[in-house]
Amino acid sequence: MSFTTHHIQIDQMPSALQQLGTWCREEEVAGLCPDLTEDQVFLASGSLTRSSRVCLMLDINHRYWVTA
Repeated sequence: MSFTTHHIQIDQMPSALQQLGTWCREEEVAGLCPDLTEDQVFLASGSLTRSSRVCLMLDINHRYWVTA
């Protein structure tokens, strides 16, 4: 299975997180970026983390948190 995420859609994520101004659970990011599916949020999180545009943290309950 192949997923594609348009660059413009990915750019919504850091902007939405910056406006929020705090850490957000990764599954909640889809609510901040309604144009992205949960799969796209997952892929975008990895891509944006590698480019240092967002930061991911795994808590002791094995949930991912993300911030810009």
